[in-house]
Amino acid sequence: MPIAVGMIETKGFPAVVEAADAMVKAARVTLVGYEKIGSARVTVIVRGDVSEVQASIVAGVASAERVNGGEVLSTHIIARPHENLEYVLPIRYTEAIEQFRV
Repeated sequence: MPIAVGMIETKGFPAVVEAADAMVKAARVTLVGYEKIGSARVTVIVRGDVSEVQASIVAGVASAERVNGGEVLSTHIIARPHENLEYVLPIRYTEAIEQFRV
């Protein structure tokens, strides 16, 4: 089962919180982190099976767009990220996250 990475970037923190909540409720994915980028841009990152990540992205986008003032700026899924990415980018499972892993 290939482990994918899914990301949603929003404008505004409330929208990304709403997206993250919907993502973990809609599919068997694990929230591995978020990144504040600046200019009110925030990205939430999930990991899981490719089909589960795809379903979570759809749910997260729909939920974030319902937030007053929330705006989805971009989404992306990487189906099988190279292992080197886990050491450079904040997409790996840490000990703190391990307890929530599906």
